Amino acid sequence: MKALVLDQPGPPETLHIVQMPKPQPSNGEVRVKVQAAGLNPADYKFIQRGFRTWNYPFIPGLDVAGIIDAIGADVLDWKIGDPIYYHGDFSKSGGFAEWAITTAHTIAPLPQNLSFTEAAALPCAGFTAYQVLYHKLHIQSGQTILIHGGAGGVGGFAVQLAALEGLQVISTCSPRNFEWVRQLGALSVLDYNQEDIPSRVREITNGRGVDAIVDTVDSASATAGLDMLAFGGAIACVAGLPNFSRMQSFGKAISVHDVALGGAHLSGDVKAQEELAQIGKDFGKLVSCHKIDPMLQETIPLKEIPNALVRLSQRHVRGKIVARIQP
Repeated sequence: MKALVLDQPGPPETLHIVQMPKPQPSNGEVRVKVQAAGLNPADYKFIQRGFRTWNYPFIPGLDVAGIIDAIGADVLDWKIGDPIYYHGDFSKSGGFAEWAITTAHTIAPLPQNLSFTEAAALPCAGFTAYQVLYHKLHIQSGQTILIHGGAGGVGGFAVQLAALEGLQVISTCSPRNFEWVRQLGALSVLDYNQEDIPSRVREITNGRGVDAIVDTVDSASATAGLDMLAFGGAIACVAGLPNFSRMQSFGKAISVHDVALGGAHLSGDVKAQEELAQIGKDFGKLVSCHKIDPMLQETIPLKEIPNALVRLSQRHVRGKIVARIQP
């Protein structure tokens, strides 16, 4: 099969196409004929640093939409020909190839009314946003939420979900994406390069602060977020935890949530892994009913994935990029 591989950890430009043996499913696994694969920041981050379990040449690619074409032993809930999508295990070979293997209990049916390319845009970013808002922050209508990076994948899906649930959404992005993020549902959009975000948040909330923060930037940004939370507020950290020395017990009584969607695969916790499939079903329904835009902005062939990952690493990509694997 044709696959995009990495010979050793390095920049995305080192990825190249080779012929690899078609994989075979083991117990509890399915083989998927990959129709489309989504691109995510996690892809280029792992490509750059590698992972201890990888054998080279290694096939990356976390988000897959395709058709089951082979089933391993003990798989009872799926059959050959089923269209599915999933967020894969980063410790194993992924979806930047014509065929991929995954565990049967972590996949979800392809959402109705969606193409394979639209579905492949959803898992990593969309599932993370869904898990953050509903399973971590437990959002409620009427709350105020600050979502960093509203033009990106996690941020864009989080803006839509929060607006759908009736929250007042404040989001950060660059000025060229202001209108895009407003269309997604943000009421206030802030320029993270030019504006004093803490001051603007205090101004917008009349000094109270926000009930919740979704931080997609880094640990320093998460640390700064602690001062923007209202009493009893919560922050979900997608890209690094805050400096806990800045937290005072009995000060604001805030809570901090660590987010690691794909970590469920490595946890050994089957319930956590099955949650990936359930989120795929729940989030997929919202997209299939047109309540959430899949934000698919660009479709590319397999050979253009390296260049697209470079652009993604520069943090100026709007929405989602998906590679169409089958012609």
